[in-house]
Amino acid sequence: MTIVTTDGSRKAPDVVDVVALGESMVTFLPTVPGRLADVPSFERAIGGAESNVACVLAAAGHSARWVSRVGADGFGDHLVETIGAYGVDVSSVRRDAARPTGVYFRTAGDRASDAHEVAYYRAGSAASAMTVDTVDLDAVRAGRVLHLSGITAALSGPCLDLLRELTAPRPGRPLVSFDVNHRPGLWRDAAGVRVLLELARGADIVFVGDDEAREAWGLHGARAVREALPEPQIVVVKHGRGGATALGKDTDGQGEDATGTAAFVPALNVDVVAAVGAGDAFAAGFLSATLRGLPVRDRLRHGHLMAAAALTVPGDLATPPARDHADRLAALDDTAWGTLRLGPGWTEAAPRAEEEVPTP
Repeated sequence: MTIVTTDGSRKAPDVVDVVALGESMVTFLPTVPGRLADVPSFERAIGGAESNVACVLAAAGHSARWVSRVGADGFGDHLVETIGAYGVDVSSVRRDAARPTGVYFRTAGDRASDAHEVAYYRAGSAASAMTVDTVDLDAVRAGRVLHLSGITAALSGPCLDLLRELTAPRPGRPLVSFDVNHRPGLWRDAAGVRVLLELARGADIVFVGDDEAREAWGLHGARAVREALPEPQIVVVKHGRGGATALGKDTDGQGEDATGTAAFVPALNVDVVAAVGAGDAFAAGFLSATLRGLPVRDRLRHGHLMAAAALTVPGDLATPPARDHADRLAALDDTAWGTLRLGPGWTEAAPRAEEEVPTP
C-alpha cells in the first residue's frame, strides 16, 4: 500500500510480481454429498478467482499482492488472515464497517452437473463498493502483472468503472491479465457480454473458455476468439479436458501468428477429486511461466500442471508442485506428456527422473 511518512510525503508501494484485484468470499463446503437442503454441516474455506491466483503464485515462490475490500467482521478477518498465510501481501485490503464480507455455500458435486447448487450471499458486500476512490491505485499498479476478472465488473457499476480505469491504455501500466469468467447470474442485463468483450480487448493477456466464448459471444474455435480480440498480446482459449490454445497477436494481417506464440497443449490425464479451482490455477501457472520468460508451450504446460494440482484436492486451492518438479514435467516430450497421469498427492511426490512418467 502507499505509505505516508512522518514528514507527510508518500512512499511508493513495493513492486511485486503480480497484483490481483477482486472479491474473495468465505466458502462453506458440505461435509457430505447431497442437496443443500439435506447437508447437516459445512467446513469453512475461502473462494475468489483473483485471490486464488495470488495464493497459488505466492505458494509457487512469486511475490503477490491481493487488493480488495472486506467487511469489518469475522469473515473478513478470516479472509485476510488465510490469504496472508499463503505469503500474499494483504496490506492494501481495506475494511468496510458498513458492508459485510460475502459468503457462499455449495454442494460437493461437479459444477458442470445439473445437481450442483451454489447459494451466494454477496449482494451489497464490501467488495462491491470498490471504486477508483476506495482502493489504493498505486498499490494496484505496482506489479509486473495486474490480474483481473470479469466477475469484478459484474459486482456493481463502480466496480465496472474501476476495471475500465485499470484496463485503459496508459504509459507505464503493468501487463494486464484478464480472465473473462463469464457468470451470467451475476449480470443484471444482457449488456454484460459486451462489457466482457470490451474489457478483454483492453488487456494484454486474456483467458477464456471456449464454452464461455460460445455462450457469451457466439464464437466457435480459438481462431474466432483471437479475431474478435485483436488487441491483446496473447489470448489463451481453454478447451476443458481437451487442452488449451494460446494465440499471439496477428502481425502480418493475414490471420497468421507472426510472433512465434501460437501453440496447443493437450490437458493432462488427472484423477479428479473435485472439479473446482482449476481455471484459476491454470491462469496462475501460465502467469508464473510468463513472469519467468518461458516459451508459450511451457506456459500452457505449467498452466495444466497447476490445474492438475487443484483438481486433485477437495477445495479451490492446492499446494503447487516444487518449481524444479514442474519444470521437469513441462520439459517432457509430447509422448511422455500424453501418457502422464496425475492423482491425489502428486505435488508432494519426489520427482524420479525418467521413471516419474507412469502410463495408464
